[in-house]
Amino acid sequence: MYQPVLFVSSYTDLMELAERYITDTQPSMESPAEVARYMRVLLHDSRQEEFHVLLVNTKNQLIGVKRVTIGLVDRSQVHAREVFFSAIESNASRVILCHNHPSGDPTPSAQDISCTKSLVSAGKIIGIEVLDHVIIGKKTRNRPRDYLSMREENLI
Repeated sequence: MYQPVLFVSSYTDLMELAERYITDTQPSMESPAEVARYMRVLLHDSRQEEFHVLLVNTKNQLIGVKRVTIGLVDRSQVHAREVFFSAIESNASRVILCHNHPSGDPTPSAQDISCTKSLVSAGKIIGIEVLDHVIIGKKTRNRPRDYLSMREENLI
């Protein structure tokens, strides 16, 4: 892809350019739709459940994504130590949990809900906020969105 040459005439211009570059390279995770759009690419053809943690800073800019587990067709085992280890290691102040349902139905199971509540509690203890848990599925005629946000559904 063609990249234009930029001429910087002052220190202020340089700082503005640097800030723009940093902002553009760290996508902002402001909504469940943005999380789903970002994670859809990673999870679109997975035949097993994959549980990921999105590491974000105080401005909800993405620091990184860590796959915590790959499970079976219908479930994966998630432990707080794996979720929060990468958050602590990368100095993330917040996390967003995300996993897929290979069946296509993003409706959370009882295990999804209880696991999420446990992770929210663990995050409170160590000072890392769990912003949301987004489940990626597939769109259908009856389901116009391919994801579900536990925060939007008041499940956390």
